[in-house]
Amino acid sequence: MSVEPTPQDPAPGPGTTPPEVPGRRPPTALEAKALAHPLRQRIVRQCGTREMTNKELADHLGVAPGTALHHVRLLVRAGLLEPAEVRTGAGGALERPYRATGATWWLDDPLRGTAPDVRFGPVAAALDDALAAGPDAVTTSAAFRLHLSDDDVAELDRRILAVLDEYVATDDQRLDRPLHRGLFLLHRPPS
Repeated sequence: MSVEPTPQDPAPGPGTTPPEVPGRRPPTALEAKALAHPLRQRIVRQCGTREMTNKELADHLGVAPGTALHHVRLLVRAGLLEPAEVRTGAGGALERPYRATGATWWLDDPLRGTAPDVRFGPVAAALDDALAAGPDAVTTSAAFRLHLSDDDVAELDRRILAVLDEYVATDDQRLDRPLHRGLFLLHRPPS
């Protein structure tokens, strides 16, 4: 059973597990399959920022429209994208944009068991976005070094996700504010 933390609850201390946020769950087989391809990861990421048509996605990602459509259809079937309202395009034709549902955030490690390059896909996409945005787009950053056991890493991950979950769960209340994207990444340095 999940328990929502209340303002009077003390912050979890070292070695404790913070309360689970309702909604985090293992991925279905179809969700895991849909996210196990780097192009589909990028499509979900792009449609999380703004609604995009199949053609816009194809152009942005440098793939054929048929390829983009194949991936979009799988993401829609998995519930990770949804069609938005039909709109009139620049040439006067009707077009169907898609938007991310936000479901990927609430999946518990949907890339578990996939190849390292697949697991690195969301990191590569986030880094590409940050590099494309440029240094003026950075609002905050923190570089750090920590000596951590596997248990320490798991605890740090749980605690940071708990904070991020609170913001993600209430993001619809701040849609009038500027969009920010971020990445929390913990890695071992090369030997």
